[in-house]
Amino acid sequence: MGAWRAACAVSAAVVVFTRDLRARDNPALAAACAAAGTVVPLFVVDPALPIAASANRLGFLCESLRDLDESLRTRGGRLVVRRGRWQDEVLAVARAVSAATVHLADDVSAFAQQRLERLRRAAARERIEVRAHPGVTVVPPGAVAPAGGGEFKVFTPYYRRWLDAPWRALVPAPRRVAVAEGPGLTGVEVLDRVALGARSPRVPHGGETEGLRRLRSWAAAGLGGYAGRHDDLAADGTSRTSPFLHFGCLSPTEVATRLRDRPGAAAFVRQLCWRDFYHQVLAARPDAARRDYRARGDRWNEDPAMFDAWRAGRTGYPLVDAAMRQLADEGFMHNRARMVVASFLTKDLYLDWRLGADHFMALLVDGDVANNQLNWQWVAGTGTDTNPTRVFNPVVQGTRFDPDATYIRRHVPELAGLDAAGAHWPDADTRRRLGYPEPIVDHKAAVAAYRASRLSR
Repeated sequence: MGAWRAACAVSAAVVVFTRDLRARDNPALAAACAAAGTVVPLFVVDPALPIAASANRLGFLCESLRDLDESLRTRGGRLVVRRGRWQDEVLAVARAVSAATVHLADDVSAFAQQRLERLRRAAARERIEVRAHPGVTVVPPGAVAPAGGGEFKVFTPYYRRWLDAPWRALVPAPRRVAVAEGPGLTGVEVLDRVALGARSPRVPHGGETEGLRRLRSWAAAGLGGYAGRHDDLAADGTSRTSPFLHFGCLSPTEVATRLRDRPGAAAFVRQLCWRDFYHQVLAARPDAARRDYRARGDRWNEDPAMFDAWRAGRTGYPLVDAAMRQLADEGFMHNRARMVVASFLTKDLYLDWRLGADHFMALLVDGDVANNQLNWQWVAGTGTDTNPTRVFNPVVQGTRFDPDATYIRRHVPELAGLDAAGAHWPDADTRRRLGYPEPIVDHKAAVAAYRASRLSR
């Protein structure tokens, strides 16, 4: 090994991909290539990764890594993939090529922060420098803060400051990636041994190439009308880029920078700000992934049968059931529908928001700890929302955002032959005839009980 290390290039660096699986506008990759003669583009498949519990996300990840490998190969490089404990594998690769520096994208979850700190401590003992770069958000967490310090707890003032904050300049993809060679630097063939499990039937294909294709197609046809159509459940007018943003196949900074001055872009860019908002909340409060951001002393119901009905899309509320079945089929759910089903679980059924958040994380391809957990808390009334008793009536939401019941009939085939009114709320005889369940709760009574329980505390 000593002879090998002596023969290695003096200047080498490791760039560890995490949630930045792209060549374009990748500050960590660009910095590594600029600072070192040779680099090792590395991804570590760690069994401890939370993604291992989601076949949908794990499959998308593997596709994205193969696409990244192809992109690096067009630049003379390749992706190195190792399996094992993350910090151990990173250091093993750094030793193999005598790298003095490890570059990676900074992130906000407790898991990401803890493993970065473990890597820094271990690397310092070997005199290897670890440099964290931006790249997961548009504006880094903490770059804007309230006058009194801490994180922004309300979106609107954060949004104003976010719009005025300087955005970093975009970083071009490296023209050439010269890869350092060493023992044990296996490639993407390692992914062939990853057990994916059963994925939802209609999940998107991962990777930067597919993400760019989808974004360009949608921006040309859908961006201009986004503000007026993004809540239209049947139109499906959203960009469907959330999985690509979550995995970093698309750079949120590049997306925001290239779109913000185009007609209709303001409403879409505002959604990117919501994403940053929750990332800065989680950076300040990593425990909010599992603990109430604003504790209310809830005594949640425990009813496995109710939870199973919600999870299976058999609640008897057509919009709720359509959304839950879309999730199972596509690994995706429209944002408006996410709020409706979350409200139904936490307000109508008064079941713990963590149950719903965990089910979402098991299936959503875009499952993101910051966005998923904190949006669930916003709806549940334990998060940043200042109106904890807000309730989404699933029937009213359906008639408003799916007036022709197209979305409902698309995802609940039992109701496909009904007219709009019937699909929104089938009568008892129709339910029996079609095998569609009776409502598992009475919405009005359930919400009254929920509000009464809140007033009694």
